[in-house]
Parts: sequence; structure tokens; C-alpha cells
Amino acid sequence: MPITIAPLGSPRILISDAPTLTRLRTALTSNTASATRFKNMVDSQIAGADIYLFGPWQAALLSQVTGKASYCQYAVDQTEIFVQSEEALINRNAAATVAGDSYLDVGGTIGNMAMVYDWCRSQMTATQRTRWATYGNQAVWNVWNHTQARWGNTTYAWSGWSVDNPSNNYYYSFLRATMLLGLATYGENTQASTWLDKFRTEKIANQLVPTFTRDLQGGGSREGTGYGTAMNGLFDLYHLWEKSTGERIADATPHTLASFDKFMHDIVPTLDRISPTGDHSRDSTAALFDYHRQYLEVLSRLYPSDAMAGVSRSLLAQSSVPRMANAFEYWVDYLYDQSDIAAQPLSRLPTAHWGSGTGQFSMRSAWAGDATYANLICGPYTESHAHHDQGSFVMFKGNWLAFDENIDSHSGLAQYETPHNLVRIEQNGKLVEQTYGASCAMQALADTPVYAYGLARVTPMYGGKAVVAKVEREFLFIKPATLVILDRVQTSGSGISRIWTLNLPGTPTLSGDRITAMSGSNQLDVVRLAPTGLASQAISWPTADDDMNAGSRVDVADSNGNASVFLNVLGADHAFTAATRSDAAGQTGAQITLANGSVATARFSTDGTGGTLEIRNQAGTVTFSGALPTTVQAPPRLAN
Repeated sequence: MPITIAPLGSPRILISDAPTLTRLRTALTSNTASATRFKNMVDSQIAGADIYLFGPWQAALLSQVTGKASYCQYAVDQTEIFVQSEEALINRNAAATVAGDSYLDVGGTIGNMAMVYDWCRSQMTATQRTRWATYGNQAVWNVWNHTQARWGNTTYAWSGWSVDNPSNNYYYSFLRATMLLGLATYGENTQASTWLDKFRTEKIANQLVPTFTRDLQGGGSREGTGYGTAMNGLFDLYHLWEKSTGERIADATPHTLASFDKFMHDIVPTLDRISPTGDHSRDSTAALFDYHRQYLEVLSRLYPSDAMAGVSRSLLAQSSVPRMANAFEYWVDYLYDQSDIAAQPLSRLPTAHWGSGTGQFSMRSAWAGDATYANLICGPYTESHAHHDQGSFVMFKGNWLAFDENIDSHSGLAQYETPHNLVRIEQNGKLVEQTYGASCAMQALADTPVYAYGLARVTPMYGGKAVVAKVEREFLFIKPATLVILDRVQTSGSGISRIWTLNLPGTPTLSGDRITAMSGSNQLDVVRLAPTGLASQAISWPTADDDMNAGSRVDVADSNGNASVFLNVLGADHAFTAATRSDAAGQTGAQITLANGSVATARFSTDGTGGTLEIRNQAGTVTFSGALPTTVQAPPRLAN
């Protein structure tokens, strides 16, 4: 559809939308908490405070909302100081600071300048506008022409990292600079139309939309839950574009709404952490943070009438981040305030989510703080911030019980196989690595009131390496708190060990085929039923890898022959009282006495795939019996 841009001289970005400006003004005059907190923060900055990551654009926004020119004067003065510092470098034929780290911050830098330019035009001179646009044009041109990038009379070619990769966090920064500069300077900058077309047609329509629609079914990011959170900035762009031009691009791909669903399932039952997938360099612990709150708030403004908006309001209110903790994020609570959205209970959500594009299967026993949560990974490995973790899982109840050791790393970048809960393969002591560009195949999947189940074919992750013939994991979550995991691994060659790996927050107690591990007041019990006769070894992570500050892992290595069938039962907080082998013809199985006295019998094909589950109550009556699914049955968006 054709876009509408406000006339030159009128604000274009966001507040050209009358309902949005009215909403922001009403929030401020009504002294809502988010508006008051935002205004007080800006006033504090102007009064001399040095607020971390404060952007002058925030003062410019407040000028438009209040009508006070002093806010704009501050914004223009501060931005002018910055532009002059960049011009000084350029005049010496040096690279401007905006080029740092492969132009990662170009979106924030040029975006700030563009919004101040747009909202504070009357406080600027024509010469200033020309200079600012010239600087912005060069920065954005350099982004999209990396081999010819220049500052002054000097070429500063750079890598062009992710200029054509919509699945990478850098890309969203590039889009922000391009879109906002084009909108702000349209009509008096000869390159503005080029930037708008670059953003809307070349990058969004022709690149991002087809990529997301093809690759990111089920929402989220293949970079994981750390760097993938940067999509909050992309969703912010969708909102700004719609309010600035009248065109809605959020719905151009189903990814946007699907990400709303997925992200809530990434959050653990205590609502204070997220499932730690991929690199987490800012905070390796994956604690819930302002950026995660922003992710959901922006989506709730894009989809205010969708049930997920109301559920997200309830979730955030009950979470460890009920409001922005950092002053530099106060603008989000103000701009994306959820107070006009009717809250809906978390129980409206199903207990599982499957995102085939990211390979994340998140499941929980219930939407309650004391519920058990698990996440099984089986999907593509195609991004640099992703890990060698296909086929791995984590388990949570009150605390992390079986976790990704990356949580206890200094770097948050522990990408290799060993810190993840999977069966790793070593030949002569050297890891056989999963292959970049390969995909794990989820062969079957379902979530029911009784159980959740996934069958992960991990074999393709090894890229046809001769040493690996088969790696499969069957993952059965018997609700409320028991996991039954069967692994089939076949290898070829000499000097090979197939090592079942379990990463734990503390130091475990080993007793034969049993593992007991405490995490705070919560307990994990593990019983290995196959293979028998193997030793479990506990390894202190800080001793094994100086990147780790805590944590342990348990290795169970099988070097016998060329095939292993591992069968393990894991329970949270005494979920089961006994677990014994219970095989049948062609099947390897477990009989588990659950805490409520019921007896569950789970059996899996020893050489093929699939299995059965039967549960009998204390009286011996069958309450459930059936074959495990053989196809992928994705959970619904809503439970009710």
C-alpha cells in the first residue's frame, strides 16, 4: 500500500499519529506511573545527572508531548555536540565512531539524530539540518556499501557483517538508521527516498519477509534467547513505521505474532529467568531483564486486541521485572504502557510451544510458580551466536536442576558440546563436533495433559561424518515432574567414546547408577537404567575450563562396541520413588513408581523409533495407555 508521510515541517515519526500523541499526553497529564517516571528521568538528566545510555531523543519526545521547547533545545544541543565530534574525525579523514564494531550502534546513533531532527526542527538552523543529514547519509551509505565505505577522502572498507542477514541482530540496527533517517529528512535530503526504498522494499519486502516466513516458523530467533532478544528493536521499528506512515508491516510475516507466543514460553515458571539458548554475553545467567520486558510490551502494542497481550500483561506484572529497572529503558514503559490492555490469566496459554524455525520445544507441567519446566532443542544451526546444542535439554523446578553450563561461564559464549546436556562423541579424546549449517530433525512431538514428548533425530548435525552413524533422543516428560530419556547412538571407527552428559549447578552425589543433586532447596534425582556396568564421573567445571566459575557435570562414557542405548529417569523434588528396567520384545523400558503412587511404564524401540506409555493408579487401574506420537503435533496458541 502507498505510505503517507507528514508534510515537511511537521513531525513525521510516531507522533504524526494523532491517537498515539493523545495517548502519550493523557498518560502524562494523568500522572500515570510510567509517564511520571519517564518525565522525572528526563528532567534529572537535563538538571545534570549522567544517566547511562540516555538518548537526547527522549527529551525531544517530551518536548512534543508537553509543548515545552526547552526539552528540544537540550536535545538539539546535545546532538549537535556529538555530530561536531564526528565531523572533526571525518575532517581528519579518520573513521567516525559510528563505524565501531561493524556499525553495530548505527541504529541508535543515527536513529537518535533523526528523531531529534524530526521533533525539534524549529530549534535547528537550516545549516544544522544539512550537516546532520550529510553525516547520516554517509553513515547509512557506508553500511550498505561496505567495500566502498569512506570517511572524508579515505576508504574504510569493512566486512559487511550481516547486511544481508535478517536473522542477525546487527541487521535491525542497520534498518533503524535507514528508516528513521529517511523519514526525518524526506523532502529536503536527496537521498531520503533511497533510504526509504532501501528499508521498505529491498530489505523488508524482498529480504526479511521471505527469510522469516521460510526460516522462522513458530517465532523467535536462531541466535537464541540472548542475542535474539534484539528483535525487540525490530518490533519497535514495525510500530514506528505503522504510526509514521499508516502502513502495517508487522503482519507481513507470521513471525511477529508467533514470536509473541514463543517468548512467553521461553520464561521459566518462577518468571525470573529465560531458557538459556545460545550466546548470553551480557548476562550469562539469563535472568529476566528490561530488554525481555520490552520485547513483550512492544508486541502487546502491535497486537493489543490479541489474547497474548492480556496474558503478557499478567505475566510481566507477576515477574521479577514488573517495571523497567534501568532509567535508560523508562521510555519503553511510557511508550508501550499496557494499562489500557485487559489482563488475562496465564492459564490461557498451553503448556508447551514448538518453534520449528528455531528448534525449541518448551514444555511445563502448568502455568504456576512451582511447576516443572523443560526445553528440548532440535532444529537448524545456522547462526554464529548459536551453540553446538542440538538434542540437548534443560530442566527447571524452583531452580535450574539440569542446565546449560553456559549459565556459569564468565563469557556467556560456551558454544561447544560439553556444556550442554546431550550425548557427545569423542574420538581419541577429541570432540566430534556438530556441523554449522546442519539441522536436527524433530520427527515426532506432542503435548498432552499427561505427558509431553519429542523424538529428535540428531544424526544430520554431524554432516555425514563417517564416525557418526546414528544419534537419536526420545524425550518423555511425564507430568508433573519426571523425565524419561532414551538415547540411541551408533558410531564407527576406533578410539570412540559415546558420553552421556549432564550439567548441574552444584556438586552431585554419585551412588552407582544414581545421581542426586541439590539446587537451592530443590532436588534432582537421576537413575540410569541402561547401559549397566558403566561408571559415572563427576567433573568440576572450574577445574576443567577456566571460563567457568561454578557448576559440575556428570559423564557416563561408553566405549564398548559401536552402539549405546542410554536410558535415564530424572525426577524433580522426589517426583518418583523407584525406577527399574521393564523391557519388552524389541523395546527398552522403565517402570517408574511416581510420588502419588501411580506406576508409569515407558518403553521405546531399541533399534527403531517410537514407544508406548502406560500409567496405572494406586489401585492398579489403567488411567492412560497408548503409543507415543509418530508425527509432529504442534500445540495450539491458546489452551482456552
